[in-house]
Amino acid sequence: MARLTDAQAGGANVLRFLDLIAFSEGTSTVKASEDGYNVLYGKGLFQGYADHPRRLITLPINGKSVTSSAAGRYQFLAGTWDEVVSKYGFKGRFTPEAQDLAAIKKLGERGALRLIKDGRISEAIAKCSREWASFPGNNYGQNPHKLEKLLVKWKELGGVLA
Repeated sequence: MARLTDAQAGGANVLRFLDLIAFSEGTSTVKASEDGYNVLYGKGLFQGYADHPRRLITLPINGKSVTSSAAGRYQFLAGTWDEVVSKYGFKGRFTPEAQDLAAIKKLGERGALRLIKDGRISEAIAKCSREWASFPGNNYGQNPHKLEKLLVKWKELGGVLA
């Protein structure tokens, strides 16, 4: 589960959406992880939260080699993390709380926060599909989940639909 409170996140639906991203990205279910916060692309683990781990990992996906620096519960690329740190005055730390806050900032940038708060989750997922490759509607070719599966998980997480 996300480490922020409802008030810090902007509401219960926002926290549930963070949990939905972690489910979709496959990080929150990695055994021996800290609820996904210390997961590398490919499901390996990293130690310490002083900064983004900045490891490039190459894996085959759909017959292609895909190299990524994605890390953490929300699979931030190193460049995306650096952008968030610079843009929002983060101190560079990659702590669970900082990852949660950064994900919320990305939701805001994608125009999804109001949709999430209002329970318009299908629309929010569509807005975020270019941010998270595991969401349907992108062209990354990395096997996104079907919307129906994500909506079932949303309800399991206790999220509220409009």
